[in-house]
Amino acid sequence: MKRARVAFQIVTAICLSIAAQAGIAQSFPTKPIRIVVPFAPGGANDIIARVVSQRMAEPLGQQVIVDNRGGAGGALGAEQVVRAPADGYTLLLANPGPNAINPVLQPKTPYDPIRDFSMITLMAVSPQVLVIHPSLPVRSAKELVALAKARPGQINYGSSGIGAITHLAMEFFKTRTGTDMVHIPYQGANLALTGLIGGQTSTMFAALGSITSMLGTKKIIAIGVAATARTPLLPGVATIAESGIKDFEVVNWFGIVGPANMPRSVIDRLNQAIVRVVQAPDTRERFSALGFESRGTTPEDFERHTKSELARWSGVIKAQGIKPE
Repeated sequence: MKRARVAFQIVTAICLSIAAQAGIAQSFPTKPIRIVVPFAPGGANDIIARVVSQRMAEPLGQQVIVDNRGGAGGALGAEQVVRAPADGYTLLLANPGPNAINPVLQPKTPYDPIRDFSMITLMAVSPQVLVIHPSLPVRSAKELVALAKARPGQINYGSSGIGAITHLAMEFFKTRTGTDMVHIPYQGANLALTGLIGGQTSTMFAALGSITSMLGTKKIIAIGVAATARTPLLPGVATIAESGIKDFEVVNWFGIVGPANMPRSVIDRLNQAIVRVVQAPDTRERFSALGFESRGTTPEDFERHTKSELARWSGVIKAQGIKPE
C-alpha cells in the first residue's frame, strides 16, 4: 500500500508538472519581451537583434524590445540576463565574445557560458574574410603562408582588439599554418580596417559585411573566406580550406539565450517563433544584404555549437598564450 501511494504521488506530480508546462506555453508571452544586446547600438549584434525583434512580434503577439547594455566586452549585458528571472521575458543576443571567448580569456567572468544560460537558437552566422593591403605580394591564403614563412615576424596584421574574433581568427590561422606574424590591435574594427587601407598593417581578418563595399575600390583585397563553402557575396574568393588549410572555419555568430532553468515550453515557444522569423524569405534576403547567413537551430544544436566554439577558442588562447588587456 505504501509503495502504491508513493507511485501515485509521483505520477500525480508528473501530471501536474506537464499540465503546468502546457499552461505556461499557452499563456506565454503575456507582456513585452526584452532582448539585451551586450554592445553599443549600431554594430552587427544590434542590427541582427533589431531585424529579428521587429519580426518576432507577429508570431508571439507581443512587442519585443531591444535593450543595449554594452561594457566589458559584452560581459555586463550577459551578467544582467543571467541574474534575470528565468521566465522568458529577458533574453540575450549571444555571440562569440561574451559566450565563447570572454569566459576563457577573462578568468573572473561572472557566469558560465553553458551552465548559466538556457539555449534557444542560433540565428545567423557571418564568415570572417582574410583581406590584405594591395601592396602585399600575395593573392591567396596559400601564398600568404609561404610569404610569412619566408619572412617570419616581418608581416603585421590588424585586429579590432585583443581577444576579439578578428584577433583570434588570425592566431588560429597562425597555429594551423606554423607562421609568425605581428599583432597590431586597434580600438575597434573600423579603425583596424582604416589601418589596413592606410598601409599601417598588411593583412587581417574582417567580417564579411564590413568589407564588401570596400572591395570594389581595390583599397583592400580579399584572398580567403573562413567558411566551409564559398559565400554568394564573394563567389570569386576561395575558401581558406581550398588553399590547403583544411577545416578552417571562423564565423561570427548570433544567437538567442535566456537565463538558466527556463521552462522547456517557453524555450520551445521562443525557438519556434525565432526560427520562423530567421528562415522567412524576407529575413534571409535582409541578412544576406548585410553579409549574414540565416540559420535557425534547435536549442540542443545551439548548445553543441557553443561548446565547440568554447573548445576552439580555449585551445587557441592557451596555445598562443593570449592574455587580456
